[in-house]
Amino acid sequence: MNRNAGRSAARPPGAVRIIGGRWRGTKLPVADAAGLRPTSDRTRETLFNWLQPVLPGARALDLFAGSGALGLEALSRGAREALLVERDARLCESLRATAQRLPGGEAATVVQADAPAFLRAPLHGRFDLVFVDPPFAADLWDEVLARLDDWVGDDARLYVESPLQRSIDPGAGWTLHREGGSRETRHALYRRAG
Repeated sequence: MNRNAGRSAARPPGAVRIIGGRWRGTKLPVADAAGLRPTSDRTRETLFNWLQPVLPGARALDLFAGSGALGLEALSRGAREALLVERDARLCESLRATAQRLPGGEAATVVQADAPAFLRAPLHGRFDLVFVDPPFAADLWDEVLARLDDWVGDDARLYVESPLQRSIDPGAGWTLHREGGSRETRHALYRRAG
């Protein structure tokens, strides 16, 4: 979802694009929603280069979907399916419309729900890849990460985006695989330990 209160003075762009795979170049609308900050093209390019070996056939869970840039990029690059969870009804409508117009977009399922509440009942099986990029001001990392065990497979990958100054610990079940950052954010990819 990528909402960052620190960016409230700047308006978000009207669209971001899928940068790789079968839907490369497809524009994804970005609503004028308070704090909505899609993950940058550069960060997504780096992340998906890291993930490329595990993307084919993967099940992806995008817990704060926003524009859908992470979950739809995963599908574009070979993931089998993606579950996009978004609290905002207007953003959900936009995500559903985008998925419907993409060839093969039925691989994306959009659920309108609050991510922490959604994670209380693991009804959708286990995922190979989870994206956690909550609204920065809401500070939901610890609550969400504590609920992931029943949702992830044995060799899952976990992507976490956070402000530079916020230290994130996904717990003993994860080992840091790769990390990077920008002027404002830290992005880290973890691998399921054991």
